Amino acid sequence: MSIEIKTPQFPESVEEGVVSKWHKKKGESVARDELLVDIETDKTVLEVVALRDGVLSEIIKAEGDVVLSSEKVGELVEAEVKNTSLVSKKNNSSDLASVDLDKILVNPAAKKLMIQSGLPEHAVIGSGKDGRVLKEDVLRYLAEQDLEEKIVVSESQNPAEAKPKLHQTNVSDRPERRVPMTRLRATVAKRLVEAQHNAAMLTTFNEVNMENLISIKNRYKDKFQDTHNGTKLGFMGFFVKAASESLKRFPAVNASIDGNEIVYHGFFDVGIAVSTGKGLVVPILRDADRMTIAEIESGMRNFAGSARDGKLAIEDMLGGTFTITNGGVFGSLLSTPILNPPQTAILGMHKIEDRPVVVSGEIVVRPMMYLALSYDHRMIDGREAVQFLVAIKDMVEDPNRMLLEI
Repeated sequence: MSIEIKTPQFPESVEEGVVSKWHKKKGESVARDELLVDIETDKTVLEVVALRDGVLSEIIKAEGDVVLSSEKVGELVEAEVKNTSLVSKKNNSSDLASVDLDKILVNPAAKKLMIQSGLPEHAVIGSGKDGRVLKEDVLRYLAEQDLEEKIVVSESQNPAEAKPKLHQTNVSDRPERRVPMTRLRATVAKRLVEAQHNAAMLTTFNEVNMENLISIKNRYKDKFQDTHNGTKLGFMGFFVKAASESLKRFPAVNASIDGNEIVYHGFFDVGIAVSTGKGLVVPILRDADRMTIAEIESGMRNFAGSARDGKLAIEDMLGGTFTITNGGVFGSLLSTPILNPPQTAILGMHKIEDRPVVVSGEIVVRPMMYLALSYDHRMIDGREAVQFLVAIKDMVEDPNRMLLEI
């Protein structure tokens, strides 16, 4: 019996995707629920698994081909498969004999990659449920091994050997590697350029004294973690709460432009920019104004883990009325964030650094952070932008304001 292999149903905001990788070749045996092909959209990577045991009889869409929602990409001939680790007779079974992975929990895609790479049985530590080894664990291990090899080679060369002589013109001494942009990276690049072309973007800056927040974190972090099932207390929860309260006071910052109309949103969905190996994603905290700091921190931790593993659902990234990005985690002291269309504003956080400031006429050292608010000047006046940022500054410096809503 022939079974069609189709792409998942895309949401309305996703028009098409690209076949990123086939994990099986034509003629290979597959087991039910085994990963067949990755479909990359401009939001995330969707996995298509086998609905039955069988043999991959046809690949209609090759890697790199553009596909639509629910489009047929291949066919599977249903059959009984006793051992999911075996492939068709075209493959030499002796290649698999040297590696026995059945004693540990390993995802099918991870198992195949380990066999192809010749990795020993217990080389990779799994990060999945019950210690299961995921494909991402194997890729991370291979990347680390490759990096260590490069470091060893580099350290073994003396400066004279490492520096090419002037008369040498061998192209192989200056290697280059060209790879196509991932669909996510290409989409991010396109959206960022469009944001600069289509919006009257301006940035206003301020700085915030983090002394009180640092004191609160140091005082309550252990109790907070024990009370909220291991959720760690960070600064982002306070900034999300402060931003949500400020958005209520300045509705234009929470609005968007649709043609010649201004759309004022009666809800506060805050996106948190997360950097991944494939590009920037912005998962959304829905109704952030109703969330506790513990719920915000827990939600962000879950989003960050899913983003790193490529497991974010498309629904997690749709919508959003305001965005916060934290370049401080990478050491950024000051930057001008770019709008996330169709939103009209984005808040940029930066690294905390001890700096001299004047307090009550005296120069003292305080832990300071620069804040940046980029906004669409077509929608938001400079006065509103400055007052919005000052409101966030006041609430972060004196968290009691958030509790009292003043």
